[in-house]
Amino acid sequence: MSKSDQFALELRQASKTFGTAGLALDKVNLAVRPGEMVALLGASGSGKSTLLRCVCGLEKLDANGGSVHLQGRTLQSDGRLSPEVRELRQHTALIFQQFNLVGRISLLVNVLTGLLPHVPVWRSLLGRFTVAERLVALQALDAVGLSAQALQRASTLSGGQQQRGAIARALVQGAQLLLADEPVASLDPESTRMVMDLLQSLNQSRGMTLVLSLHNVDLARKYCTRTVALRQGRLVYDGPSSGLDPQRLKQLYGAQHQELTGHEALGQAPELAQPWVVTT
Repeated sequence: MSKSDQFALELRQASKTFGTAGLALDKVNLAVRPGEMVALLGASGSGKSTLLRCVCGLEKLDANGGSVHLQGRTLQSDGRLSPEVRELRQHTALIFQQFNLVGRISLLVNVLTGLLPHVPVWRSLLGRFTVAERLVALQALDAVGLSAQALQRASTLSGGQQQRGAIARALVQGAQLLLADEPVASLDPESTRMVMDLLQSLNQSRGMTLVLSLHNVDLARKYCTRTVALRQGRLVYDGPSSGLDPQRLKQLYGAQHQELTGHEALGQAPELAQPWVVTT
């Protein structure tokens, strides 16, 4: 086994430029081992969302801008996606603070969409899911505490319930790597606790690898032993979450350090996320 095969996720000299906006990622090197639960911390504009989208191949790195590898296999390199990108995406799920459930259909059908990469297109368009597939979805809903709400329209659920539904969809997908972009930024404190407890449980009980983009250092310290911090597209800290005390945060972020305390715990939404399409 090569050294790269030991990592669930690896970025090598990853750089991404957005036109006149400049560098969103600046030669980021990052490696995450299977089973880790890592917080990705940073103020608005630090590059967190861009990093996660590059890991999924939803954004391409710059030409000569480094590479992304999942389980030792190349997802993209030098601005080009691998021919294996669809297969690699099947094992990677990305959830956002915008839950991206279809409000007019039931929670169960929303969760079943996690199977779309694995079933024929005609069956998915007609909603033809087998009894076994529906059972898998119900088991996923039970795992996130929502089996009783399976037949409710998604629009009738609370924000915390919808986010847990999005996590159930990732379980149905069979994801081994779960990326979450500000997953609790728009939730109230109690829903925040429930969602973060659920993510921690999935990490501990299933060995799922998690990388969580967070806007609040207290959540990082409570739930993740390791934190990776970005500032203006550069990796400025990679170490124990406990090492990010107020003094260290102020050294890293200056006046922006105040932005990293309190938002998610108060249920505020400091920034909007881009939509995630499961079937890519």
